[in-house]
Amino acid sequence: MNPIQAIYKNKIVAVIRAEEANEAIEKANALFNGGINVFEITVEKSSLMPAIEELSKNKNITVMAGGIITSMMAQEAINFGAQTIISPVFQGSLLKFCLGKKIPHIATVSTPNEAYNAWKSRIPIIKIFPAKQMGQVEYIEDMLRPMPFLNLMPSGGITIEDFMQYLKAGATAVGIGRSFYKNAMLKEITERAKFATSQINI
Repeated sequence: MNPIQAIYKNKIVAVIRAEEANEAIEKANALFNGGINVFEITVEKSSLMPAIEELSKNKNITVMAGGIITSMMAQEAINFGAQTIISPVFQGSLLKFCLGKKIPHIATVSTPNEAYNAWKSRIPIIKIFPAKQMGQVEYIEDMLRPMPFLNLMPSGGITIEDFMQYLKAGATAVGIGRSFYKNAMLKEITERAKFATSQINI
């Protein structure tokens, strides 16, 4: 299964931010134990890249590199095993680089115009951030009403309690971050993951 298919199937992308690689690995493993299989590891600094390398050893996990804004960063992430490159912006040069490497690229946009342009550029899944600040579920509904062909992945402020509303509104998948980890030890992270994945199967 390729990374884009994995996103379609699993519906939840766990967005992991950490200060060091070991922290990212521990969080990801705790989530994996709860049924989460797709991860966006934010790697704004090189010291976090080994987390991608370690997690990519698990063939049941899809590991994507987030926070990528340059081709150099993208190449480093690919070298460490990233299966998809996620950028916090939409820029043609990074898209062209990923196409050349034959690796999926997910761009991040905020407005309907940006989302349409990303779709025209054949970006397979378009990340909408920050979803909560932009208008939450209603914003996704309003964007999809005239453009139902968009494959949107809202992220930012989405919780394990409300993410199903976004999926019911037509989102292809959702990105969930802080809601998994805030004030939680590893065992609690696993329990939160189990709760979230159980909602999809209802």
